[in-house]
Parts: sequence; structure tokens; C-alpha cells
Amino acid sequence: MKLHRNLVFAVVDGLNLIFNENEYADKVVQKVLKFDKRWGARDRGFIAETTYDIVRWKRLYSEIAEVKAPYSRPNLFRLFAVWAVLKGIKLPDWKQIEPTPERRIKGKFDELSKIRKYKESIPDWMDELCAKSLGEKLWNKEITALNKQADVILRANELKTSKEKLRKILLDAGIDTEFLKGYSSALKLVERGNVFTSEAFKKGFFEVQDASSQLVSEFLDVKPGMRVVDTCAGAGGKALHLAALMENKGQLIALDIYENKLKELKRRAKRAGAHNIEPRVIDTSKVIKKLYGKADRVLIDAPCTGLGILRRNPDAKWKLQPEFVDKIVTTQKEIIRNYSKIVKPGGKMVYATCSILPQENIEQVKSFLSSEEGDDFTFVGDKKIFASSSGFDGFYMALLEKKGQ
Repeated sequence: MKLHRNLVFAVVDGLNLIFNENEYADKVVQKVLKFDKRWGARDRGFIAETTYDIVRWKRLYSEIAEVKAPYSRPNLFRLFAVWAVLKGIKLPDWKQIEPTPERRIKGKFDELSKIRKYKESIPDWMDELCAKSLGEKLWNKEITALNKQADVILRANELKTSKEKLRKILLDAGIDTEFLKGYSSALKLVERGNVFTSEAFKKGFFEVQDASSQLVSEFLDVKPGMRVVDTCAGAGGKALHLAALMENKGQLIALDIYENKLKELKRRAKRAGAHNIEPRVIDTSKVIKKLYGKADRVLIDAPCTGLGILRRNPDAKWKLQPEFVDKIVTTQKEIIRNYSKIVKPGGKMVYATCSILPQENIEQVKSFLSSEEGDDFTFVGDKKIFASSSGFDGFYMALLEKKGQ
């Protein structure tokens, strides 16, 4: 592979924003890709994938390059040089790239690969916490899986099409996909690419949504005509799926504390043809209290550490702090106790996270069931999804049923 100066410089510019300005990797990549309109799909792919790769392996590459934060521009080029050497790419003779001792880089890589926190490029505290919570054996497998690049998974919008029809439409547009066994609406891209510019996307025929995430809405067992509340709707990935499962019949109330996210949901719902979604901002506690005892189904897709989705958010390894874990566990406890009151007698609730930590998942459910608010609920079942066994994001979901009057 021949390295092009403007593309390498774009990667270094992006890394500077992520590592030194603490910006989010996905937003930075979007920003950097707008630097030059002449870049084609291959150029854009190189910038995005190289940036994510260096973010993913930041600790390992930093150790090999012997650089530390804050990262100067020469140090960012050193990180890039380590990436290139380990990928077997010949380095160009540029003044920004110092003479690079390739044998030493490979030797150091072999040495550090014997120590998990370097090999898998994770902070000490995260390695210790997850090994303790999951056990050494499972954590070893899981962090290896979470460091792999995520596949691009689509969810066919069954308000407008089926996955079979969608596959044919996309194939006619030059986009090859394959079905995923055990996932009713999912298609996986055979080759990574930008599907957002396709006519099928603009017409609302699909959403990009990981296969594990697609299981959550189905787990809630919704039916057309029900009143359903998505309590932490965000930009609406699961709400849109719920609307499709409800066949646009009934009422789907989408709640969130962030108005800008609900605005994005409105835009997405219009494209998807999901007409039964009613966004409501949680600006006072009255918004929740008005719904007490009124919903057939409630989804609590709780805020969490996001440790199950490191494949698509590798910078979370560096942004997440140990004190946040205790803080979010407390928040989850409050949310499940409060929002569970929305379920009417005989109704059902799903508590879900995109985390793999038991303290955010099954332990939260057990704590809730032993509380005053959980006294009227029974545990129906749960799913623990690990990237190492599923090949997709790590997720947890528990189905609870409220006793009838």
C-alpha cells in the first residue's frame, strides 16, 4: 500500500482532536472526512479505519512508540509509524516520519503481547474491574472480541419492506448483504461501505443497528394497538423498531431528558414512516408521574458504561473513568425503580443495557425485585449477550411482568 501525504495528515489531525482535545472519535471522523471533497470511497475508508485502529490500540502503540499524553504532533506521527510497521506498510521518506526502527517495534510488540492490558490496549482499572466481575477466562475472550472491528448491520424497516426485498433492492444498487440466522430483520454488509447515501436509506427502508440491539425491542413482546413507553429513547433506534413491530398501531411514547435527541428521533421517524411515535421531553418529574400505571409495555434501555459496544466506540476505553461505574450503577437503580411505576398491572417491562458488567445487569434486576417497587414484579427471563460468543455487541436484557390486580 502506498501512503498518501494528505490522507496521513488527515489521520494525524483527527488523532490530535481525539487524544488532545477530548473530542468523540465518531464526530471527529465525520468532521475530518469533510476536509477534501475530492476524496473517494477508498480514501475516506483509509482515514476512518486507520483513525479508529490507532484509537483502539492507543495504549499498545504508545508503549511501543514510547510516547505519552499530551501527544505532540511528532508523537502522533510516531504512533502512525508504529501502526504502519505492524501492518507491514512501507513508510515513506517524509520529514514528519523519523527513521523508524522496524525490528525494535516488532520486538516490543511481541514482548508487550504477553501482558493483557497492553496486548488488548486497555486501562489498568478496566482490566482489573472486568476480570473480577466476569472472571479471567470470559474477560480474556470478551476483550479480544471487543477489540475487533464491528460489522455493519442493517435492520429492514418492516413498515416499508421485508429483509428479503431489501436485500434485492440493495443488490441492484451494488450493495451485497447476507442474512443472519436467528435475527428476524437483520442484514449484514458483505463489504463495509457508506450505506447512508443509498436511495434505500433515504426512502426509509432500513436503519443501521447492531444485531444484538435488534433483539431488545423484540424481547419486549409488543403487539399492535398497545400503549408502549420507551423511557430512555435517545435518538430512537429501538423506538423505530418498536413502531415497526406494532405495525404503526397503538401509542408509542418516546421519553428522554435530551430534547435534541428527540428532535433527531422525529426526523428519523418521518423517514421511516413511523407515525405512532409521540416524543416527550422529561423536563419535570410530572412527565413520568402522569404515566404511572398506564402502559402495557415499558422499555428501560438504561444509560450504562457501554462496555459491550467498545468495538464501535473504541475511544470509550480512554474516556470512561472508574468513578463513573459507581455513579451509573446508582443512576440505573433510581431509573428502574421510578420508571417501573409506568407499567400497568399485567403489563411487562424490559430492562436493558449495552454493558457486560453483572453489576449493571442481573445484579440491578435482583436488587429491583427485592425492593418495594419491585415487589409486584416477577422475573420472566433474561439474555446475556457477549461479543465473544455472538460476534456482535455485548448486551443484556431482562423481561419482567407486573402482577395483575
